[in-house]
Amino acid sequence: MPTETDQKSPAASVSVPPGTVIHHVPAKRQMYIGSPSLAILDDGAYIASHDYFGPATEEFEKGTTLIFRSEDRGQSWTQIATVKPAFWSNLFAHDGALYLMGPTHHHGLVVIRRSDDGGHSWTIPEDVETGLLTPYGQFHTAPMPMLVHRGRIWRTIEDATSSTRWGNRYNPMLMSAPLGADLLRQDSWQVSSILRQNPAWLKHGFGGWLEGNVLALPDGSIGNILRVDYDPGGVAAIVRLDKDGRSLHFEPARDFISFPGAATKFSIRQDPKTGEYWSLSNAVPECHQADLKRHTFIRNTLALLHSTDAREWSIQSVVLYHPDSACHGFQYTDWLFDGDDIVVVSRTSWDDEHGGAHNQHDANFLTFHRIGDYKNAALSGIGLSLFP
Repeated sequence: MPTETDQKSPAASVSVPPGTVIHHVPAKRQMYIGSPSLAILDDGAYIASHDYFGPATEEFEKGTTLIFRSEDRGQSWTQIATVKPAFWSNLFAHDGALYLMGPTHHHGLVVIRRSDDGGHSWTIPEDVETGLLTPYGQFHTAPMPMLVHRGRIWRTIEDATSSTRWGNRYNPMLMSAPLGADLLRQDSWQVSSILRQNPAWLKHGFGGWLEGNVLALPDGSIGNILRVDYDPGGVAAIVRLDKDGRSLHFEPARDFISFPGAATKFSIRQDPKTGEYWSLSNAVPECHQADLKRHTFIRNTLALLHSTDAREWSIQSVVLYHPDSACHGFQYTDWLFDGDDIVVVSRTSWDDEHGGAHNQHDANFLTFHRIGDYKNAALSGIGLSLFP
């Protein structure tokens, strides 16, 4: 199946977003679709999730996450569970079980749940022996990738206690547990130090770092590549874990890197066969550079990125696109390798019979997409005319 592209006008696309619709919520309900995540189980089933945010939700007190299952490789989906409290959470399959990990609510405590029946039922994180990983504090994240490396399973998280201002309050940490450990036990997890940001970075243009991706760097060390809030966009940060396994370090002179679409959330994964790095991001085409001052709100383009060293990144193709950036977006995508394909879930803002999404950020759809034979699709240069 070829890489998906869509350059139709809004009038031609009413009620028909690209891909397969997993869930749709009209904007008038003031419950917006957030935090898409995706897992593939050993039996071949796909599991997807999303949470709700917005004025009609309890996101600041008790997050709600919905779980969906597909038995036909993403062609159709059925909701199988509702999980509370769960917010900004990621799904992942590990050692024959399915897990859901993230805060209890907006800036809540970090918890983890396990499902042994493919997502239908979940454990309850009542205490430090059953999934409560941070008994105190405030934390931020998104559905970010897990990494299995050096005999441990790793995940990024951000401490959110240093301020009350978005962006300024977030500082990265790494969590990890030994392979074979009971992931529901707090004492299975080791937490790194917190690395504090400096607003003077990027000539005082630094607005925060968040939603980091843990990955194995080419030298075998552990890195965390973070989204950077910077008005011109296109800048990410590489934080490294020291050899002691607990300390993080960052060198501003060399560790800010060019990364198309880094003003918004992106996910990075490493090809298990080649070791090369791939990402999906909201790269901003030249024709949309002036749409909004802050590129964090331009999300109408989903680009496939590639790197051999996790430091130098190039756009390989445009996967999804809509010419309107005000009320259309393919954002916060989570994705996985599936043989020669990449499968994707997206928080999608699109037209519907109720007037569509009222802006690009507050999504009204959860959609599923497949990038067929992604390596060859990338080489074909589909959609690269948007990036002369």
